[in-house]
Amino acid sequence: MDTLTPPRAEIPGAQLFVRYAYPPNSLGYCGPADSAALFEYGAAGVVDPGLAQLARGFAGAWPYLELIAGATGIPDPLDRRVVEAYWVGSPLLDRVGLGAVATSMEDRFRPRIGSMFPRLLEGVLAGGVPHHSFHVFCIYPWVGLLTDDRKADHALSVLDRCRIRWGRVEALRGDQAVVRYRPLTYDGGDLGFGDPVTETARRSADGLGYLGELAVGDWVSLHWDWVCDILTPTRLNALRHYTLRQLEITNHRVEHSGAAEVLG
Repeated sequence: MDTLTPPRAEIPGAQLFVRYAYPPNSLGYCGPADSAALFEYGAAGVVDPGLAQLARGFAGAWPYLELIAGATGIPDPLDRRVVEAYWVGSPLLDRVGLGAVATSMEDRFRPRIGSMFPRLLEGVLAGGVPHHSFHVFCIYPWVGLLTDDRKADHALSVLDRCRIRWGRVEALRGDQAVVRYRPLTYDGGDLGFGDPVTETARRSADGLGYLGELAVGDWVSLHWDWVCDILTPTRLNALRHYTLRQLEITNHRVEHSGAAEVLG
């Protein structure tokens, strides 16, 4: 039987946020323009008001952190419990009531899309929780583009890279790690997972990174082209659980790919 990674020392929530937010930020997809500053915070392990200010600049992720914190009585949106719940998943998400999620979505999106908002709300009413996979599969427009033959391949690739993936380290090569994982698939009706493949992901840049010691056999999370964190058994199971839960909603419980129709 495979053994899973033993527990390692915890890092502050703000530093955990850096690990997951930096990969898309470095590609210019979200967050403040100064991705180098975010990386430097992660490499140095520093937490200060400047890092909190950078985190607030992530218009996609920050409102979810505020939602989770507010609904569960946690004062700081960058509390580790909140950050982990959003990016990886935890039972904390199930304490965020449907009404709180719906109100947050309404505040963020109804002014922009008006009468089309109920279609975007379908994912919430079907049981969606403020996990990153909800944002990827319910809010981003890419799911709705899977039925467009001209855009389907690109849409599937973006969905796979943007979701938080899990995989196992097979080799380490300088700044890179070779990770085996199951890619996202689409069969014309449902999203699912294919046979395992390997990918080469970044774990540092010129020897500078924020992961610390990484070993062959570690289970890790990935976002875009970076390894984000080493997963304990509990966190690995949580990431699987909340991702699969969201895919069930996306595949079978909503009538519209609302985001593609109203935000695309």
